[in-house]
Amino acid sequence: MRDLPLARERAARLDVVAESGSTNAELRSHTDDAEAWPHLSVLLTDNQTAGRGRLDRTWLAPAGSALAISVLLRALPATPTARGWIPLLAGVAMADAIAAQLPEQRVAVKWPNDVLVDDHKICGILAEAGGDAVVVGAGVNTAMTVEQLPVPTATSFAIVGVTVDDDRLLADYLRQLDLRLAALTETDDAVASGLHAAATQRCATLGRRVRISLPGGRSLEALATALDADGRLLVESDGAEHAISAGDVVHVRSA
Repeated sequence: MRDLPLARERAARLDVVAESGSTNAELRSHTDDAEAWPHLSVLLTDNQTAGRGRLDRTWLAPAGSALAISVLLRALPATPTARGWIPLLAGVAMADAIAAQLPEQRVAVKWPNDVLVDDHKICGILAEAGGDAVVVGAGVNTAMTVEQLPVPTATSFAIVGVTVDDDRLLADYLRQLDLRLAALTETDDAVASGLHAAATQRCATLGRRVRISLPGGRSLEALATALDADGRLLVESDGAEHAISAGDVVHVRSA
């Protein structure tokens, strides 16, 4: 990776490491030191060896094929409801950053926080609380080849024929993350801050039939219709509306 001058202008602190087991775990270990690791501090590597995704899934990528980006957030909304929007906020911010370099592709967010390019996953996001802070981790497939893909439904910048500008990507992501979080913190309301509208516009899940794996081993197949004011996914099944706050969502593909 280059020296990343654009990203360094945006980050309060930017540490680039040759290798990390988990950038989220490493950054969470610094949350007690607010002076050395202020709001919008970043830990970055292109060789994460023990990363995790949502639901404690393993996230592995060959060295040099993906960026693992963890950002420390300290200036947070006051209420738990507003803070619950942070994963979606990060997904929107990353989608905006990716779309800036892929103008010919459809870049969207799969609820709650995966970023898709033409319906294929290019980035996953994991937000974790650490004391009175939140660490947001993002794994972006950059130079990954078809042979290196973890699943056929994934993609990368390289696969769509683009050499990513990692400095611009990180700088754009941090800018959007900072701006959207500041607006959410000021209003303590996703609707008033404009985040609800931005997430709705970016959300590829809305209008799709989905299969949701719910806690307790249950599942639900339904039509995703909207995001509510709390960021929950509203779905309709057999004439009833359900608000989904947690669950693994699969877009059901047409035959």
